[in-house]
Amino acid sequence: MRFLTTPPAHDLTYSDVFMVPRRSSVTSRLDVDLASTDGVGTTLPLVVANMTAVSGRRMAETVARRGGVAIIPQDIPTDVVASVVARVKGSHPLFDTPVSVAPHTTVGEALSLLPKRAHGIAVVVEDGRPVGTVSEADAAGVDRFAQVHEVMSDDVLTLTADSTPVATFDALTSRHLEAALVVEQGRLLGVLTRKSALRSTLYRPALDPDGRLMIGAAVGINGDVAGRAEALLAAGIDVLVVDTAHGHQEKMLQVLKSVREVRDRLAEERGRRVPLVAGNVVSADGVRDLVDAGADVVKVGVGPGAMCTTRMMTGVGRPQFSAVLECAEAAREAGRSIWADGGVRYPRDVALALAAGAGSVMIGSWFAGTYESTGNLMTDAQGRQYKESYGMASARAVKVRTKDSSGFDRARAGLFEEGISSSRMYLDPERPSVEDLIDSIVAGVRSSCTYAGASSLEEFARFAVVGVQSNSGYDEGRPLSTSW
Repeated sequence: MRFLTTPPAHDLTYSDVFMVPRRSSVTSRLDVDLASTDGVGTTLPLVVANMTAVSGRRMAETVARRGGVAIIPQDIPTDVVASVVARVKGSHPLFDTPVSVAPHTTVGEALSLLPKRAHGIAVVVEDGRPVGTVSEADAAGVDRFAQVHEVMSDDVLTLTADSTPVATFDALTSRHLEAALVVEQGRLLGVLTRKSALRSTLYRPALDPDGRLMIGAAVGINGDVAGRAEALLAAGIDVLVVDTAHGHQEKMLQVLKSVREVRDRLAEERGRRVPLVAGNVVSADGVRDLVDAGADVVKVGVGPGAMCTTRMMTGVGRPQFSAVLECAEAAREAGRSIWADGGVRYPRDVALALAAGAGSVMIGSWFAGTYESTGNLMTDAQGRQYKESYGMASARAVKVRTKDSSGFDRARAGLFEEGISSSRMYLDPERPSVEDLIDSIVAGVRSSCTYAGASSLEEFARFAVVGVQSNSGYDEGRPLSTSW
């Protein structure tokens, strides 16, 4: 990447910069390969942040089917993480996981499960075989204590696993149905919507060497970190993140070395080396020290996240674009890569992070307001749907993290939290699913690559030309939903 003119002496955020079009021979966005350049093996450069309010089983399955990877938070008990990993690995790599209910399930219970998935139906299953579906429309005006077999629709389209996306889409369209049930020997295998059929031709799932969906997990730097890391690796995770807010400290370097030793020992036994990610830092020195301690990927970002109050509380941090640019260069010199963690709010920000040299971009709060995030779906007084999110250094997170401590120690730790403990992340009615947001991000990044004349992210980071703009220059680029 190069600057259009001499860059200013001060650091820059994503909003401070723009890309300049270059002469390009890339004629179609579909000609762009968006496989990540970080060595993790994902087919999209997107990582779901290890935030308790965001990343869980549903998120991990869904994002991996589209090519990214989710990181399960460090606050989740190890045995629970192992269960999540097993469930994700057992999920079908192409078909959506169905919401299944029994015929005698109440309508109220079935409706409470619908927001867990974006396809909007619950499949009524009897003896392992689908017998109907229930949607909000089927249950409209029905007593919530009625049973689903009384209201279910038996007008269902069943397909075999070898049905083509085009045939599936055409069949659903001709019958005015939103979703088809995929069956194998009469038993329910998954759900495929019209959008899923389209997406299956545009995305490649992120798969491990055994053809199963990828998933990652995080550890902190306190307690028996090596033991937890070994248990997570034994559970089958595909990427291990050693995570703390201040990654450039002696304790992180010591822990990282011990985790690397565990990882390398298991790699010799099993013949597979899991990538090790560590952070967070915002300087070239931080990158070099973490790489020397064993990191394959370094996580970059202090304070840019929507839930983070670090900069306002401490004055510590760095504008994210400049941090990514400097750290990516240092990582590249060391033969490693970085993840740009935080500060992205629009597809343009993801594109600029990749142009600055990030191997992948980590997203948290932006994905919190989706069906697939871990929180319960709630409705405000105006009827708008939202989920609650919170920062991983907030009082709420600290309370979870110190649950096994004494009451005194928990109370004392609670005095020093940073971050927002409760924030409403509203679902976009036009894009309520994380897949909808991924569609938007991918469309923007693909288009950015064509403007730069790049057919891959490696070329994008080399070819991109970036300029610096004023606040009014940024505002000029904002679309208007109504006339001025």
